[in-house]
Amino acid sequence: MKFAAKIVVAVVVNALALVVAAYLVQGFNLETDLQNLFILAAVLTALNFFLKPILKLILGPVIVITLGLGLILVNAIILYILDTLSNNLTIENTGALIYSSIIIGLVNFVFHLATKK
Repeated sequence: MKFAAKIVVAVVVNALALVVAAYLVQGFNLETDLQNLFILAAVLTALNFFLKPILKLILGPVIVITLGLGLILVNAIILYILDTLSNNLTIENTGALIYSSIIIGLVNFVFHLATKK
């Protein structure tokens, strides 16, 4: 898949993941229209692209010791940063942050499996 097309699909998948998390997780509030949703998804995609590898490198020992469950922490940090940057997203408590990071992480995992060569 071409790089630009992969980024566009990643933004759409992240938008879908945010909507699913807002629907399923109580305390994960997404108050936005369609245009702002895609802007929020683009910011999430950019954070996943630039910040996630750095966090995985820093938290590598934690990820290895927890047999991969440390990736939930990485996804939670990314979502917390997104919550801090955006006025349209409100995560009320730690439980909502953890559950939504699991949902968004699973959606991104399936996306990466589907686009992998």
